[in-house]
Amino acid sequence: MERTALRYTPAGVAVIEARLQHESEAVEAGISRRLQFPFAAIALGGAAQQLAGERLGSELTLRGFLAPRSRRSTRLLVHVLEISRLPPSKQSGATRNDQ
Repeated sequence: MERTALRYTPAGVAVIEARLQHESEAVEAGISRRLQFPFAAIALGGAAQQLAGERLGSELTLRGFLAPRSRRSTRLLVHVLEISRLPPSKQSGATRNDQ
């Protein structure tokens, strides 16, 4: 959806922050449920450089972890560790992230 410009820490590590959109389908109590929501993310190092190079609107699979924005914050942020593009066959409609 949107992202900041790629920047570097004083130690020279690449950093990028983004507001991304999640889309998937999940089955809960036997009922299919479509999930769509925005979320905040941050990527460092190679993942930051890769995210900076992706076109806005690209459909990606992200792997990482969820953590508070800071020690005293209750706001969560996805820390992206790996990024891969979805195969063309999975790029139309919702995608699954439970595999």
